Amino acid sequence: MYLVKQQEGNESNKEQTIKKEPQEASAAGLNRIKKVIAVMSGKGGVGKSTVTGLLAVSLKKQGYSVGIMDADITGPSIPRMFGINKRPENLEFGLMPAESSTGIRIMSLNLLLENEDDPVIWRGPLIGNAIQQFWNDVVWGDLDYLLVDLPPGTSDAPLTVMQSLPVDGLIVVSSPQELVGMVVKKAVKMANMMDIRVIGLIENYSYMVCPKCKEKIEVFGKSRGEEGAKEANVPYLGSLPIDYKLAKFCDEGRIEEYESTIFTDSRF
Repeated sequence: MYLVKQQEGNESNKEQTIKKEPQEASAAGLNRIKKVIAVMSGKGGVGKSTVTGLLAVSLKKQGYSVGIMDADITGPSIPRMFGINKRPENLEFGLMPAESSTGIRIMSLNLLLENEDDPVIWRGPLIGNAIQQFWNDVVWGDLDYLLVDLPPGTSDAPLTVMQSLPVDGLIVVSSPQELVGMVVKKAVKMANMMDIRVIGLIENYSYMVCPKCKEKIEVFGKSRGEEGAKEANVPYLGSLPIDYKLAKFCDEGRIEEYESTIFTDSRF
């Protein structure tokens, strides 16, 4: 049985821990996952979780069985995008992930908290342990794709995923700012050091289309996605616009209703 518990002590030093009772059967032994794809960004605020959600929805529409592991432990947003607030079912051999309206299986720490806006005040080792539990103790079942939404940066959590999970490929998310290009290179170099294949780069927030005059506006400057991918020596997968409809659907938990044609599985 999984519990989210606050240890006693100073307000500033409180830590949350996930505990589980001994289990007779192994959840991992029941899982048959064909491909694990991690989605990463060198910095926060580039829409990495949104890209993860859109990719999952696209793959599901193509007929694949899909799961999302929300490994952004301290900033989980996947359940809200999919309109999920039901706690995972606790079986004797592990946790059953929650399911979206179209059958995408989702596991996130936010589904285990008393309130979704409770902060997760954890140090690196606890975050790493939680990610490993999401892999070993969750009954994912048969999946064609398990997408792992990583926290931004190149520290503990991405390192845990790359070392502990059988990652088949990595998608890097960027935005047009030149500063982001620098951190993209850091993320790609980390993947290369860990011997993880980089599937390619997606540039988010590339432009917006004025709803009145239909003019294409590059809000954050000229797109650098293709150039950045070339500099990092990785494939360029395409760009995503700023779309108020997508933001609205995510806020309302309706990302599965959004239509996007950028994603296919051909490069996975």
